[in-house]
Amino acid sequence: MTFYKKNILFLLLLIIIVSMAFGCESNFKEVRKNEYSEFVPSGDADNVNLKYTDSGKIKSILVSPKMFDYANIDFAFTEFPNGVDVTIYDNKGKKTFIRSNYAISYKQTNIIDLQGKVKITSEAGQMLETEQLYFDQKNQWFYTEKKFKLTDAKGGSTGQGIDFSKDFKVVNSQRIEGEVESSE
Repeated sequence: MTFYKKNILFLLLLIIIVSMAFGCESNFKEVRKNEYSEFVPSGDADNVNLKYTDSGKIKSILVSPKMFDYANIDFAFTEFPNGVDVTIYDNKGKKTFIRSNYAISYKQTNIIDLQGKVKITSEAGQMLETEQLYFDQKNQWFYTEKKFKLTDAKGGSTGQGIDFSKDFKVVNSQRIEGEVESSE
């Protein structure tokens, strides 16, 4: 009879231990899911060709081989890891062309960060080259603190730090070198 009681006690103890082990395993997996946060895009697109219109007029065209949209995080952004080609149209239909090896657009601030062999060309022949350039979409304004090279029909200049309007009509540069022909 004591042997029978010991076996029943052993079986009960074994059942309790096994139940706890399986119960803890399930709970442990749930806890691990909560600590693990994935940083994956909510959208992924290949060969992107986006056209932005306002009142039936095309304002800009963006072409990129790859786009990742991270709209599912607190500070949402869209990334273009393989670069962009952008054409911006002004109200008169004049174009400004932008090319970079990498770009990231922040949704909350409306700032676009262009990186790697950034090149902007206007229809009038003005061209700016730099390694990084920001574009403030709200104010339609470009700026950088990096070294740049600016060329147009009047000459060329280099420097570090520049900001200008999207049509190159207003240009403010810092630490500039080079020769520029004056109309005076």
